[in-house]
Amino acid sequence: MAYYVYLLASKKHGTLYLGVTNDLARRIYEHRTRAVPGFTTRYGVDKLVWFEIYDDAITAIAREKEIKKWRRDWKIRLIEEENPGWTDLYPGISS
Repeated sequence: MAYYVYLLASKKHGTLYLGVTNDLARRIYEHRTRAVPGFTTRYGVDKLVWFEIYDDAITAIAREKEIKKWRRDWKIRLIEEENPGWTDLYPGISS
């Protein structure tokens, strides 16, 4: 089973949200449809701008905890290394 660490953004250089899941398409859909009240619903954070894939939950959770400690500009650099235009990646993973 695959596990995903992902970053959502409200817009380019907007509010960021970091999460981990075992079903990326479902989880991003939940954020986009505001199925669960919380941070992403409150701040309109629903664009998938970055993700990594891991083989096990322990490694994915450890990576999420590591990135959560990072400064904001490091997270922005992480996004822009792979997605310089901050394109919403959700259409590419939802089939």
